[in-house]
Amino acid sequence: MKNTRIGLGALALSLIFCLPTAQAHSQSRLISSGGTTTPQAAPLGVTANGQLEIDGATSGDADSGNDAVGFTTINRGMKKGRHGHGDRSDDNGRREDHNAVKATFDGLNFHDQRFANNGNQFSVEPPDQGLCAGNGFVLESVNDVLRIFDTKGNPLIGVVDLNTFYGYPAAVNRTATPTTYGPSITDPSCYFDNDTQRWFQLALTLDRAVPTSQTLNGKNHLDLAVSNTPNPLGKWTIYRIPVQDDGTNGTPNHGCILNPKTGSTGPCLGDYPHMGADSNGLYLTTNEFSLFGPGFVGAQLYAISKKALAQQASSIPVFQYNTGDPSFVSATGLPGFAVMAAVSPGGSGNDGDDTEYFLSSTAVFADSGIDSQVQLWALTDTDNLRSGKAPTLLNGAVPTESYGIPDFARQPGAGTDGVGKKPGGGNIDWPLGQCLNDPTCAPTLIGVADPFKEVISPLAGDDSRMTEVYYVNGKVWGSLGTGISFDGQTFGSDGIAYFVIDPKTKKSSVSGKVTSQGYVATQNADLTYPTFGVTSEGKAILSFTLTGQNDFPSLAYVNLDEKRGAGNIHIVAHGVGPQDGFTGYKAEDGVPTDPRWGDYGYTAVVGNDIFAAQEYIGQSCTLTQYRLSSPFGTCNATRGSLGNWGTRIMKLSTDEDEY
Repeated sequence: MKNTRIGLGALALSLIFCLPTAQAHSQSRLISSGGTTTPQAAPLGVTANGQLEIDGATSGDADSGNDAVGFTTINRGMKKGRHGHGDRSDDNGRREDHNAVKATFDGLNFHDQRFANNGNQFSVEPPDQGLCAGNGFVLESVNDVLRIFDTKGNPLIGVVDLNTFYGYPAAVNRTATPTTYGPSITDPSCYFDNDTQRWFQLALTLDRAVPTSQTLNGKNHLDLAVSNTPNPLGKWTIYRIPVQDDGTNGTPNHGCILNPKTGSTGPCLGDYPHMGADSNGLYLTTNEFSLFGPGFVGAQLYAISKKALAQQASSIPVFQYNTGDPSFVSATGLPGFAVMAAVSPGGSGNDGDDTEYFLSSTAVFADSGIDSQVQLWALTDTDNLRSGKAPTLLNGAVPTESYGIPDFARQPGAGTDGVGKKPGGGNIDWPLGQCLNDPTCAPTLIGVADPFKEVISPLAGDDSRMTEVYYVNGKVWGSLGTGISFDGQTFGSDGIAYFVIDPKTKKSSVSGKVTSQGYVATQNADLTYPTFGVTSEGKAILSFTLTGQNDFPSLAYVNLDEKRGAGNIHIVAHGVGPQDGFTGYKAEDGVPTDPRWGDYGYTAVVGNDIFAAQEYIGQSCTLTQYRLSSPFGTCNATRGSLGNWGTRIMKLSTDEDEY
């Protein structure tokens, strides 16, 4: 996440408990079905290291960029070279036994992503991993491909590129003369709805100015695909929701900055889309920034009738709520940031009061990067969606334990040339970085010798945004990444803060009380991008990437009980090498680098089983193997020349006594 901080100071935070619960009004429009699709896998390509490895329109990949006017920063964050930490934490011990894990398998990886659709893809990191499961299927989507498995991890289809899935031309067609480009797609996620037995696949799409240029035209939209049946291998119906919010295509005009020198306005960006659901609606959320200029508007919430989507209605009302609207003063005095809508295991679960809950964090707005509150959002009267009417959005503040923006996460050899830093001894293999440091190898990648001395990079932590939210038995469960102190004063590790909140909603107000909260951390490693999974019985896990000086990036989890708190850390799949991607190196990402990692993992609950997915590193190869492989840098089809991220999926049963 690139760092775009906005100037809301401590004064707004000091008013936090003086403001009443806030209520937001909606704007409505109609969306129409935009065709159908069926997942289709083209052969993997065999070419590499062409002229077009990186999408220039987004300054390097689907999630990175430049904050200057005229450039695009996708998937933006608010961190600006600072970090905070939570209160003093105890160390959660590590264990290798995990009898509750009934299956674990590799998901999609960098090689799958880069070489999908006959190789007509850009090199992308991080994967932004989405996961959904149900009806005997597991669907994983990443930047910018998806794949469908059975519950044991057997692939049921090849790798499907998202451009083709959503009905667009290839991301890049290297065989065309001149070269042509399809829309740029990012931030995919998916959700299986037990009530309607339908699959939902969501992504943000940015349109090109012309097919022969990587330049963007400003228009961007959420592409929402809905399966026509309970089988994700069948037909899907696509809906496109414009989110540029400049007054075009039925959008409101939010006055996003185009050029700060002239004060001109232009298109906004509907960044970081995610979704949740109750019995009545599907709820989409985005972070809205100016697309071509600086500035954060506020999270946007979209409410859509779930029944209408499941029935493939030709025209459906969408109700939009702008948490940054000047007429809407939230209970914290702050707009929503990365507002996450709740999902419920086994069914929507909110039928009792027709209310959908959301959570968001506020530390990104504090000068210290530390806060001790979260925002609770309630969308009431969601049954109105059945008759084409708008629900009501309410907002309140909930005091919590303190949490703060994490620092970079460690990995073996970070900040060094890898000599003698491999766990257990020996040199680390990081062939992309080693190739850049070799004047006979670097020209293959960048055309010239690398003018910099590259080192193994750390991994980007999160910016304390809320991750996946669950609503179970009347409680709202949420978690986020935080800096952790073990002595009460100094920064120690990246860890996890979690909250279980009892919400109370009235006609015009919402409030909440924390019934359980705590930290998950260890001094010997960093825990990044936590994701809750909670069953209808209230059995929960937090999954995350564990990485540190003695651990390559690995898939791990803790079990969690509302009353007893978190258990020990279980490592499910050990990483076997360092993250070795292009955003960690000066020659390819600029100075300073912004080494990417994660952005999000996902869980999916099916009965008493919890499926969880996280990024990890599942491959390693030497510089010699990297140089001699064909295509160059692919190491026997385990990575791409510019990156080596992988993903890992696990299935965990909460029926075990010690799940």
